[in-house]
Amino acid sequence: MTVVNGEIHLDLTPQIHGVRPAVDKLFISAAHYYKSGAIAAIFTGMGKDGAEGVIEIKKNGGFVIAQDEESSVVFGMPKSAIQTGCVDVVLHENNILDYILKLLKRA
Repeated sequence: MTVVNGEIHLDLTPQIHGVRPAVDKLFISAAHYYKSGAIAAIFTGMGKDGAEGVIEIKKNGGFVIAQDEESSVVFGMPKSAIQTGCVDVVLHENNILDYILKLLKRA
């Protein structure tokens, strides 16, 4: 998936990290479109998909949330994102929505 003119489109280009859709492709396109207005949340999953995307979100001034290890079934994706140093906050999955809503109220 990619963000094109503010809409999410299914992208049929080759797989990234062996998956399609890939979080990296979505986050990178969102970073370029929304710039500092991007809010990304990375949840449980295997592998490192999303790590490159959170770097791009931060480069463009966006905000990144990662799910904590305790509430993750598989901590691979959040852990890889956290290891980039580009995650702003790590939260239990039950607290992520409320945190995003608070961010939006501040905007």
